[in-house]
Amino acid sequence: MAETDPHALKRLIIDKAHEAGFDAVAFTRAALPPAVGAGLSAYVAAGRHGEMGWMADTLERRVTPTAMWPDAVTAIVLGMNYAPDADPLPLLDAGDRAYVSVYARHRDYHDLVKKRLKQVARWLAEVSGVEVKVFVDTAPVLEKPLAAQAGLGWQGKHTNLVSRQFGSWLFLGEILTTLDVPPDAPETDHCGSCRRCLDICPTEAFTAEREIDPRRCISYLTIEHKGPIPAALRTRLGNRVYGCDDCLAVCPWNRFAQTCAHDALRPRADLDAGPDLAEMAGLDDAAFRALFSGSPVKRIGRDRFVRNVLNALGNSGQPALAPAAERLLDDPAPVVRGAAVWALSRLLPPADMAALRTRHLPPETDPDVRAEWEGAA
Repeated sequence: MAETDPHALKRLIIDKAHEAGFDAVAFTRAALPPAVGAGLSAYVAAGRHGEMGWMADTLERRVTPTAMWPDAVTAIVLGMNYAPDADPLPLLDAGDRAYVSVYARHRDYHDLVKKRLKQVARWLAEVSGVEVKVFVDTAPVLEKPLAAQAGLGWQGKHTNLVSRQFGSWLFLGEILTTLDVPPDAPETDHCGSCRRCLDICPTEAFTAEREIDPRRCISYLTIEHKGPIPAALRTRLGNRVYGCDDCLAVCPWNRFAQTCAHDALRPRADLDAGPDLAEMAGLDDAAFRALFSGSPVKRIGRDRFVRNVLNALGNSGQPALAPAAERLLDDPAPVVRGAAVWALSRLLPPADMAALRTRHLPPETDPDVRAEWEGAA
């Protein structure tokens, strides 16, 4: 017989979610206050979404879950802990190594979270007869406001979710359902006067507390941005080649986070230690795809990744790494060629750059690459 008591179902859902591998679960109404949608609309209208066109394309459905599914009553918000063993930030001082964001040092979490969401959702539909739909962050759901409304944490000054139990290290997923169960109380804000996340940002991407301009954010620049990285920001990226953890890692609430216990989310040793920049610069498309098979890194493609690696080479301060960049001056991808020019301009003396310019500039037709050569003169 199908279970119908909402309080009993809520307890059963929590148990089932933990059994499926989720570390946190909370419940809220499948609707967000109009102010949340208005804030998102203003954000998009100001162009802060940059090249993330999908935000504008899905805006009407994104402002509240019921705009996407009018019959939804409850949002079950679930979290998986991915806290690292130690502070990841010391790797930023390793000039010849590449820094990959903690969340991308293992297999793509979207697949893992979605699989487990479906497991819980199928069970819920079977025992209660309600309708269910599952979502991870590739869907048009404002998961951080929902998670805060459900009491899973609060949105810190860096705009990300902070949990008293898991710090900044939670992957989120949602089950929307027609089931009506008592919602949990929202979590209160516990940031206080702390500004660590705001003050550490290398590119000054925060325009105010809880306001970010992604066009200056290193995660956006290394993952979403397709063209040359803006010249004014390149030196601030350091050796970060995929994402950034600075604002997450400095949060004092991380001291309460337990190390990730999920085998599937344990980091790859090579990515945790920082891949060799020179080796990463030498990846062709096939080697890139093989190395990052099943990884979130794969989605940005070889050309964008090598662009990021070359930026890191230019920031390394190690002239011995120049040959790794010089080999890419004739790369088929303009974004790679341009990044190679910039990296070499940071690693070689002017006389050597002038010699390279004589050999490579005349055939160059891409305006962005020519501009890099002119800037390196």
